Amino acid sequence: MKIRHVFVTRDVIQARDALLALREQGVGVDDISLVARSDIELDRIPDELKEADTDFVPAAMRGMGIGGATGLLAGLAAVVFAPVGITLAGAAAIGALGALVGGWSSALMGSALPDPVRQQFDDEISAGRILLLVDAEPDVQPRLQLALAAVGARRLDYEAPSAMT
Repeated sequence: MKIRHVFVTRDVIQARDALLALREQGVGVDDISLVARSDIELDRIPDELKEADTDFVPAAMRGMGIGGATGLLAGLAAVVFAPVGITLAGAAAIGALGALVGGWSSALMGSALPDPVRQQFDDEISAGRILLLVDAEPDVQPRLQLALAAVGARRLDYEAPSAMT
């Protein structure tokens, strides 16, 4: 499973140098994202490197898990009560419905919230610095940290499993 680490650069030039260092280390474009103030993002950061600025995907994943578990428990509880007449297949269907409803409602809520990285490092972003989000396997992270430190990127205190790995 890939782990996300966050690094900060002082400007677009240093961020470009950090991107080149990561590419030289074999990190793919899909595993790199940039987060910056909106005026910097609009002018200088390519769209494929911009980080989505909402909590949509993580919220949907949490909602599907919680909704599915709740729906499955409700379905199994209904199986226990014979007068209701629900089979195990019906319990599974209720669990699937719970996952869909939970995922949908959580995704709607999550789309209104900034992503966790933006929330945690808002001061860095507001100051005009650029965040570099790197998703990589844990055994590769120390080598990437050295390469980024060589170009002046500083690691911030953030480590989380990548949302879609």
